[in-house]
Amino acid sequence: MEQAGPRSAYGSTGVGIPDLRTGTVRVPAQPQAADVDRERGVATPGAAAALGAPGQAATSGAEAPAVGAAEVRGEHTHSEAPVPRPRAESARPVVQRASVRGQILDALRAALVAGELTPGAVYSAPVLGERFGVSATPVREAMQQLALEGAVEVVPNRGFRVVERGTRELAELAEIRALIEVPVMLRLARTVPAARWAELRPLSDATVRAASLGCRATYAESDRVFHRAILALAGNSQLVRTADDLHRRAQWPLVGGPATRGRADLVADAAEHTALLEALVAQDLPVVQSLLREHFAGA
Repeated sequence: MEQAGPRSAYGSTGVGIPDLRTGTVRVPAQPQAADVDRERGVATPGAAAALGAPGQAATSGAEAPAVGAAEVRGEHTHSEAPVPRPRAESARPVVQRASVRGQILDALRAALVAGELTPGAVYSAPVLGERFGVSATPVREAMQQLALEGAVEVVPNRGFRVVERGTRELAELAEIRALIEVPVMLRLARTVPAARWAELRPLSDATVRAASLGCRATYAESDRVFHRAILALAGNSQLVRTADDLHRRAQWPLVGGPATRGRADLVADAAEHTALLEALVAQDLPVVQSLLREHFAGA
């Protein structure tokens, strides 16, 4: 299963979240990296200290994670394409500094799932920061989190490269998810009352609505929410956290593959959610087991 105001499907408001009408998150093509701030002779608040500019103190309100000096000073961006800013009629919402890092992380995750961040491409924090209208510091912090999750890797003096992965890794993730989730769901199917399953219908319906938009990033989030809600009934937070991490990784794009799944694929996937929930409500264990195995086999 794949994976919305003032609050988005990603749990935050603010910049970079995909437009539900268009289903896109625009991230500039960046063949190489460079230091935009230094080249222009302008030091942005918070970014100067993170980049090691002398005499500048960080004003972002949060200290950047400790990384190597070469990684934070040399993000050269002289050859990167300029990033267009939003037009006045679609200006960015005001971002609260306390939550800016989380909003940028949500936006980058959405861009990754939507295929806006290309596998193998290198992206620099200053240029992405310009795109989002913030300093390089929260972008770098968000990218460091993505590096911990395995979505990107640090490229010294340049920025962050999106990981390249093939169909074998995707199949391995699907197998592990099935080994974890199928037995748990079958156990829950035998013990959870039908009325409790019926309470999850709004989440199942949300995946259907998200699929109809044709936006993979929006669908991916609703898909994970549905799976988390089912697994949460087991009362094991470690299980939920582990399964959600595997689920998120399974949504990253493949190298050389299509950036997004088509609307028809998403609609079909969401329909499986509906069928599964109906079988759980009816406590039809053979159908539940069959649907689960088919669902993970096609993940």
